[in-house]
Amino acid sequence: MADEVEFTVHDGVGHVILRRPRALNSLTAAMIHQITARLIAWQTDPAVKALDISGEGRAYCAGADVRWMRQVILDEGVDTALRFLDDEYAMDRLITTFGKPITTHLHGVSMGGGLGLGMHGTHRIAAADLAMAMPETQIGLWPDVGMLYELSRLPGEVGTWMAMTATTIDAPTALAVGLVDEVEGLDTASAFNHSWIDEAFAGDDPNRITAQLESSADERAREAGAMIRTRSPLSVAVALAGVRRAAKLPDVAAVLAQDSAIAHAMLRDCDFVEGVRAQLVDKDHDPHWALPRLEDVDPVHVQEIFA
Repeated sequence: MADEVEFTVHDGVGHVILRRPRALNSLTAAMIHQITARLIAWQTDPAVKALDISGEGRAYCAGADVRWMRQVILDEGVDTALRFLDDEYAMDRLITTFGKPITTHLHGVSMGGGLGLGMHGTHRIAAADLAMAMPETQIGLWPDVGMLYELSRLPGEVGTWMAMTATTIDAPTALAVGLVDEVEGLDTASAFNHSWIDEAFAGDDPNRITAQLESSADERAREAGAMIRTRSPLSVAVALAGVRRAAKLPDVAAVLAQDSAIAHAMLRDCDFVEGVRAQLVDKDHDPHWALPRLEDVDPVHVQEIFA
């Protein structure tokens, strides 16, 4: 278990290396506890001047170990999973308050909880094979780990598009929209035309946005609309409300506090168990959401989740 994260210090730089490659470095409770303890120690250690975070194998980090979360909910109930999320958010909060330069090396699958650990630092370097996403609406959750702070501040409605659809973007796109600071081997950011995204994803009504996408003359918009129809309806609605609220919050810590509140309000009665089953356990990609359509989501219920 201890070998799943390696900690070393070289020339004043503390290195955190995720070493669970067979599971795409997905974060377990033990890994989160180890990283948290080391961050606390290094934060006040004068011998550690900076932090460097990376992952071994073909992925930086696929996110939290959601298969374990699903099983523990089935076996024990939701409280253990909620403690896991609160611990994860506390780790992410330490990154935001670390007070020393933090460089993250993102490669391959870089998603979900891995971005909470890796995206709130000072410098984010991507490899050419980057596949970045916040895929939570695909498994019945919402984009959490503080990432709605970054998503809500991307150009136009790019963050809204990513939050609602769980779209995976490549390294050039991540650089163009400002989610990474550097791509190895790429000197300049390529152009990314998001005018169709800005037009279709404006507003606070998920049904109106989806209708605009589905009726668009732009094939990319229609594909996005079709993608949203495959996601958890409740998750899509919460993702939209979350990104709008995050845009008004002052910092990542405030967004993480919002994430904790959403988790405690939503995890007991959402599509997470079914979403993970369909996507990662049985892998039939045929989830049976509690609410069949986005139009069935009660806006009052969405507001209550945030209240």
